[in-house]
Amino acid sequence: MKQRTISALLTAGTLVVFTAVMARAADPEIEELKAQIKALTERVKQLEQEKAVAPAPVVTTNVVEVPATKEIVGHASPIVGRGNLNDEQVAAQRPNDLTLDPKYRGYIPVPNTPALIRFNAKPRVDVTSDSKNAGDPDRFITAKIPVEGQTSNGGYGGPEQFNINARGSQLSLDVRAPELEGNFRFYYQNDFFGSGSGMQYRLRQLYGQFYNVTAGFTYSVFEDPDAWPDTVDYEGPNSAIFARRAVVRYMIPFAEHWQLNIGLEQPGSEVNGGTNSINQVNSAPDGGFNIRWEDSKLGHVQFGAIARDIGSSGGGLGNQSVFGWGLNLSSSINVFGKDSIQEQLTYGHGLFRYCNDDFQNNDAAFDNSGNLEALPWFGAMVGYTHHWSDMCRSTATFGFNNVSNEKSQGADAYHQTYYTSLNLVCQIRKRMSVGLEGLFGQREVQSGDSGNVWRIQLGMVYQLFD
Repeated sequence: MKQRTISALLTAGTLVVFTAVMARAADPEIEELKAQIKALTERVKQLEQEKAVAPAPVVTTNVVEVPATKEIVGHASPIVGRGNLNDEQVAAQRPNDLTLDPKYRGYIPVPNTPALIRFNAKPRVDVTSDSKNAGDPDRFITAKIPVEGQTSNGGYGGPEQFNINARGSQLSLDVRAPELEGNFRFYYQNDFFGSGSGMQYRLRQLYGQFYNVTAGFTYSVFEDPDAWPDTVDYEGPNSAIFARRAVVRYMIPFAEHWQLNIGLEQPGSEVNGGTNSINQVNSAPDGGFNIRWEDSKLGHVQFGAIARDIGSSGGGLGNQSVFGWGLNLSSSINVFGKDSIQEQLTYGHGLFRYCNDDFQNNDAAFDNSGNLEALPWFGAMVGYTHHWSDMCRSTATFGFNNVSNEKSQGADAYHQTYYTSLNLVCQIRKRMSVGLEGLFGQREVQSGDSGNVWRIQLGMVYQLFD
């Protein structure tokens, strides 16, 4: 634009000078005009040279700087997640803002709130082959193994049986607010082991945690989710403490390695009336506590206790109740490298409702005088996990249960069971694991009759987040 203006001026100036020269050739100002034209021509050349070497014009725009998303880093729990195929550790409550994953991988910030949310899906399929009728084709339940002479539940013996199921598939939702005072958490989880065959919805977890107070449907304070061995079998060891209840519980960290958990839980009397038709009576909540020691290098130890009121009415035996109690010592100890050992010893009276093999009423029964008695129960469990490499590991597990029966329970009453398993689990992809396991179980009833079964199981699990 500037060059066009200069050229126009030069042209106009030349015309003016030319006209003046023609009209007044002898004018004494001609020489002055010539000098002006020469000066103007040189100025145009100078401007053209400056344009040739001038830098390109800078175009300015309004630039808005977008701040990077703030990375939230929590505090790692002394408990290390072992990545079990059936992971009970993820749903467990931790005090304050402690978490198994302080980087919150897979969590999405909720706009305009302090919350982080993560949805996880764990599709699963299990392929099983049993040496004979195992009593349950989908889970390895020693309490359901048929004994000699039994005709119910498919009967004892029979040919080899094959099954495929996907009932262990899980959906979960985890909401956290690590920067909110009180460290709020909401957790939901379900699988498909509801009553009936096929894919039946079953709630596993639904609770909220705030200021170390937990309320909802979750683990009993008597249970230790961190002590579960790594089994391909979805059910797990017969003697493990496995109790999800409607609870309210409070965690109290009181030293660097120590915490106390106290709680009240939904009651559930399970009285074996024998031939009497009775009603189960719940007159008070179950109450208990556990005290834990945790260390990031060594592992953890937990001691728990529970107290119960177990009652019944009707059947011509009147209204009766009996005190139930139990003690549970459990641990997961790191040994060599990534190897670990899981242990649990349980003893009590009127305690069988908290046992993983709880498929019969074995809390209490009537003696020969018609008095309600809490049944003694002893359970032992041990598991050892060895890591062959970063990708593959094996776990050997053993479980034992023994109930001291009353004669009124009948000849087929649950007396004792054994559970053993050995597996190889490999994480063949970042989010896919495959496990092959051999299992043996045996059940003995009060009459002395027994039954056993072998199972070979192949399990495949895929999860959205590792």
